[in-house]
Amino acid sequence: MIETVKVKKYSEVKADIFSLLPEKKEEDFALITHYLQNSQYYYNFFKKSPFLNILQIQSPNNSGLKWDIPFPPPKNHKFTFIDLFCGVGGFRLALQNNGGNCLFSSDIDPYVRNVYECNFGEAPFGDITKAKTRNYIPENFDVLCAGFPCQAFSIAGYQKGFSDTRGTLFFELENIIKKHKPKAVFLENVKNLVSHDKGNTFKVIIDTLENKLKYKVYHKVLNSMEYANIPQNRERIFIIAFDPKQAPNYTNFTFPHEIKLTKTIHDILEKDKQDDCFYYSSDHQYYPELKKIVSGKDTVYQWRRVYVRENKSSVCPTLTANMGTGGHNVPIIKDDFGIRKLTPRECFAFQGYPVDKFILPKLANSKLYKQAGNSVTMPLIERIGNEIVKVL
Repeated sequence: MIETVKVKKYSEVKADIFSLLPEKKEEDFALITHYLQNSQYYYNFFKKSPFLNILQIQSPNNSGLKWDIPFPPPKNHKFTFIDLFCGVGGFRLALQNNGGNCLFSSDIDPYVRNVYECNFGEAPFGDITKAKTRNYIPENFDVLCAGFPCQAFSIAGYQKGFSDTRGTLFFELENIIKKHKPKAVFLENVKNLVSHDKGNTFKVIIDTLENKLKYKVYHKVLNSMEYANIPQNRERIFIIAFDPKQAPNYTNFTFPHEIKLTKTIHDILEKDKQDDCFYYSSDHQYYPELKKIVSGKDTVYQWRRVYVRENKSSVCPTLTANMGTGGHNVPIIKDDFGIRKLTPRECFAFQGYPVDKFILPKLANSKLYKQAGNSVTMPLIERIGNEIVKVL
């Protein structure tokens, strides 16, 4: 009987729930975890399903289920949001820190969903391009967040004069915004989105938000080391849009001001010897070249398959999604024990995650490197989120 379950580890709670489900579907589990965190928004789904009887839940606000997670939702929230293409939860953590309550999360990658649910006690739904997934989005919420993948707009552009987003993942966002009309939209992407296809891709996105959806749009490229006090050279484009009818104070929005970088790489790097798998042995094919170039302990070096480059500003070079590809592309350092790659936990620290609490489950390092590179710099998202909250 789930009603009497006391505070447990999340993994134990998950096992309890799965043991009661006739079909072990991840989608069903995602719905249950969403319900248990925000029952008032999901009760209608449960009235049509067998889950109320299976879990012995008698009312929409009395699940009795509790579990131990590092980052629970705020008890008294200021606003609500949804977390699309959620990754491991950088947007979620940042907006929870601003008093936000997440009503819906989704990501197609099962490995990032694993990390997300370990930290937030909520299993994200899967493919947002499927109508069944989108149907679980609550009707009303304040902010739509998305670090959306950007596919090429060229085919649609050549056919429609760069006025059509069909065939791209941004099209899914467009439809969700059109249907639910959130007060604000908070998007993040790579800096190159601005110049992609001679600027036509970015033009389509801004035109869609402003002219089709009638939102007021702000956008700016910000660097983590200049705006978040995080020693990583990471430039990203941020797009903020407000519905002027629901957010009449939208003209008061400003991006965060630049702040002095006071943290160094030494505030992030581990001081102790790491696992042997992160070090280059003396008989490694790249070791002679690495030894010649990596001469000191005062920097993090950008490591690519064909070259090593010192980062002259003594900050971490941009973490990328392809760091996990064959183990190349992971930045390297020289410590007291040899030449090594950054560890996945250090990479998450260079994205501003509170790694003393943030759970990295037992996954292949390649998966964790990819997740860190794909993620957002959490403190920068938090600072921008704070400015959005001021407007709302």
